[in-house]
Amino acid sequence: MTRDEHNRQKKTNVEHFIVSVDLEGQRIDNFLITKLKGMPKSRVYRILRKGEVRVNKKRVSPFYRLQKGDEIRLPPVFLPEKAVAAPPSKTTTQLLTERILYEDENLLIINKPSGMSVHAGSTVRVGVVEALRHIYPKLPNLELAHRLDSETSGCLVLAKKKRILRELHTLLREGKVSKIYWALTMGKWKRSEFKVDVSLHKDYRDGGKHVVEVNKDGKSALTHFQTIQSFKDATLVEAKLFTGRTHQIRVHAAHQGHPIACDDRYGNPDFNKLAHQMGLKRMFLHARSIDFVLPSLNQRIRVEAPLDPELDACIKAFEIKT
Repeated sequence: MTRDEHNRQKKTNVEHFIVSVDLEGQRIDNFLITKLKGMPKSRVYRILRKGEVRVNKKRVSPFYRLQKGDEIRLPPVFLPEKAVAAPPSKTTTQLLTERILYEDENLLIINKPSGMSVHAGSTVRVGVVEALRHIYPKLPNLELAHRLDSETSGCLVLAKKKRILRELHTLLREGKVSKIYWALTMGKWKRSEFKVDVSLHKDYRDGGKHVVEVNKDGKSALTHFQTIQSFKDATLVEAKLFTGRTHQIRVHAAHQGHPIACDDRYGNPDFNKLAHQMGLKRMFLHARSIDFVLPSLNQRIRVEAPLDPELDACIKAFEIKT
């Protein structure tokens, strides 16, 4: 770290927090990432791993969910001085505005573009949620109800009110949100391969990058696949999530021998090359629809996100090849 970089940082004091009802159910790692803005994720996970962060005077895993009344102790840390956030470009604001699928007084659902992170980070200046807060300056509490990989397009839900956010998190934890994805995968599926009930473990590497691996000692994960359309060398499938593990569809598809087209982390190089030849320049994974009921309002929300033109064109190219 240079002297200038050090001068632009400040050291915090030991802090203690009592978890309020608004934070109940949030994972401790996500709480820290929000609270310690500017700190690299690798450092966040390091202070958790070393026990520098304590909840009720005990070490906790990154996946611990906060309970009302928990006491959190944060150690002294160096954080960058807060700077005025740069606004998103006009291109970004126009793109997101055009991709709004549903909006009411409680919710905003967009067709997230591929290649855009859902939130800002150490290498991302502006994410979807920051851009939307700029578009909606009267909604400073606009928050992501869930996440999508930056490469994944499709239905992304944001809550305008904290009580609605808490309600959505409860529905997600209880498996009461139906999420359907479309993916172009390698080869042809057998019926016996459609149900994938394989546990997954997330391994954090240097720099905060994580890789998800099949591991019997990991967290349970269940995905149901179904064929939509078969081609000579590929299959368009529907994937229904019954759990919400990181990279779940990508790893489960690869585990079955049918990796997703243009997946640069879990994909097959030869199949990725073929997909590129068909004009595909991004991963073919799309959050096609989301369906849930908000109990407090007895309101059913069902939204479907159309495929981007590039994905439609890729399907047509495989049809012609077939």
